[in-house]
Amino acid sequence: MAIYLTKESKVLVQGMTGAEGMKHTRRMLAAGTDVVGGVNPRKAGRSIDFDDRAIPVFGSVREGIEATGADVSVVFVPPAFAKAAVIEAADAGIGLAVVITEGIPVHDAVAFHAYARARGTRIIGPNCPGLITPGQSNAGIIPADITKPGRIGLVSKSGTLTYQLMYELRDIGFSTCVGIGGDPVIGTTHIDCLAAFQDDPDTDLIVLIGEIGGDAEERAAAYVRDHVTKPVVAYIAGFTAPEGKTMGHAGAIVSGSSGTAQAKKEALEAAGVGVGSTPTETAQLVLARLEERT
Repeated sequence: MAIYLTKESKVLVQGMTGAEGMKHTRRMLAAGTDVVGGVNPRKAGRSIDFDDRAIPVFGSVREGIEATGADVSVVFVPPAFAKAAVIEAADAGIGLAVVITEGIPVHDAVAFHAYARARGTRIIGPNCPGLITPGQSNAGIIPADITKPGRIGLVSKSGTLTYQLMYELRDIGFSTCVGIGGDPVIGTTHIDCLAAFQDDPDTDLIVLIGEIGGDAEERAAAYVRDHVTKPVVAYIAGFTAPEGKTMGHAGAIVSGSSGTAQAKKEALEAAGVGVGSTPTETAQLVLARLEERT
């Protein structure tokens, strides 16, 4: 079992013929992902060779779905074209759109999120590393060789910290790791993933990674308190960040006491979540919680 992405997922890559799309399509294929096609109207009808496999290029997402049965799209298009790309995928009926692109204007993100939600398309991102179900499928840019299949679920705002926790806990492994992105407007949230992991019979423990800014982690803490029975361990980045200054992600800005790492930590701990002060300590808390369950 896994959430959102399995070995049966059929993946289209919007922007596959660009430099980033080519590089990460090759990596996704190496991880076992069933990449069934790319999308580029100017190169429709061609095939791109990736080692021992030729991947067809379609003129639209709809053509790709009709020809292959694709149900996932990974978006690598430039920021100026991301809104149109996501709307095209939603119009075609794609079930999951993973938007890797960073630097998308907030008003574009607001528009395509609302449009996709109304049509039943789940968005992950934008400005995210995607998601991976180790040993099954990888949709995005997460390195596939730093962990193995296991029974930990991971949801994270930060791509880099996603990779670090995957590596720290590589000997135990993960059911699915989801990088939701750190922009002010994102599709899939911490709460969405918490609910999915709670319902996944093959996830025993959930790791939540947050960062300063906004109140997503406080809302996640309330959800854990009311709805999650599995153990949850968290890490919050940004304890040393100065107030009023944007740090890294566009959403990571603190105003007064709102959105501080300390406030998030206190909210999570009040909900019974173990919060590590470093990624390594967080991994140690995971190990301790797992031992308590055996």
